[in-house]
Amino acid sequence: MTSQEIIELSHEYLMPTYNRFPIALIKGKGSKLWDANGKEYLDFTAGLAVCSLGHCHPVVVEAICRQAKELIHVSNLFYIQPQAKLAALIGQIFKGARVFFCNSGAEANEAALKLARKYAKVNGHPERYEVITALKSFHGRTLATLAATGQPKHRQGFEPLPAGFTHVPFNDLKALKEAINEQTCAIMLEPIQGEGGIYPAAKDYLAGVRELCHRHKLALIFDEVQCGLGRTGKFLAFQHYGVTPDIFTLAKGLGSGFPIGAMVAKEEFALAFQPGNHASTFGGNPLACAVGLAVLEYMLNHGLIEQVSLTGDYFKEQLTFLAQRFPFIREVRGMGLMLAIELNQNQNGPEIVRRCMEQGLLINGIGSHILRFLPPLIVTRPEIDWAINIISQVFIERTNLS
Repeated sequence: MTSQEIIELSHEYLMPTYNRFPIALIKGKGSKLWDANGKEYLDFTAGLAVCSLGHCHPVVVEAICRQAKELIHVSNLFYIQPQAKLAALIGQIFKGARVFFCNSGAEANEAALKLARKYAKVNGHPERYEVITALKSFHGRTLATLAATGQPKHRQGFEPLPAGFTHVPFNDLKALKEAINEQTCAIMLEPIQGEGGIYPAAKDYLAGVRELCHRHKLALIFDEVQCGLGRTGKFLAFQHYGVTPDIFTLAKGLGSGFPIGAMVAKEEFALAFQPGNHASTFGGNPLACAVGLAVLEYMLNHGLIEQVSLTGDYFKEQLTFLAQRFPFIREVRGMGLMLAIELNQNQNGPEIVRRCMEQGLLINGIGSHILRFLPPLIVTRPEIDWAINIISQVFIERTNLS
């Protein structure tokens, strides 16, 4: 099929829930993608931080094929070897942690919210159910995670949403402190806000949040769905801050394209869940966990996270050079391979994204003037140079237009 044929078929039969670009991608390898017409693209979105090892990495493909020949799915009413091995690996990295597996980041965050409420009830606080989150946050698209998300635009049309969520400005410890009341059971934050525009938490802010949670006996939840698993140059983003949460969530890069999510909690919190409290039909199935195990082992055994730190520094340095050349760039921010450029308000971010795509580079736009870069963690310096060259050419066009 041609790209146009795929597009027409999609328009006829799919619900219109996405604003899609007019290309149909059918093949990927490493940091590259090809559309149905044979055009090649350098992918600096990685499925929005999902394809951590790039497209069709041999380790991922081999794990899928091997496990698919043995056992694809079995109910969680039985013990599952790949699930136990993946949970053990995570538990060994974070001593004493226990894991619940699901299929997505939204499900992982939903599980974390439920666990925080259950923990409060089990520990003698039946009045506690409210969760404080940050403005500009994004935690998912289920009704509860929408309610937790601090962006009104995502909630419009779905009201009334579940009660029990308060949103305060990010990096504002005073506002957070004032929001805590007798009904509060948890504080939930992204160490680096992704969908909100790549806003890292201040170090003293997260340390202050940890202290508040300790003082008021609240659960501290970190949403690491986008920023975790090597994306920032550490295994998890909160490791940059020297602050440990009680609960954290994973998804996206854990399966490098295969759907899997995880909610991880300190044992004290994890044991608030008992049989029947929470479940997932497909969560932790043999195929997903075999892939997740292969991805984590590759990251940990091949120096990938250390490589991300180096390539991320190089990429940020190149973006900073761009900011020195083009005065309409207001700021370069982020960590590792989770970076963004914020443009002046008079710049047309979506048009820049479109022009980059036409030149063979896929990037992501947030709102009208933020460009987000989430390349695969295996991206190379020559590929970064290639991307910078395309971005430079598009920026030169913008300069000439003005």
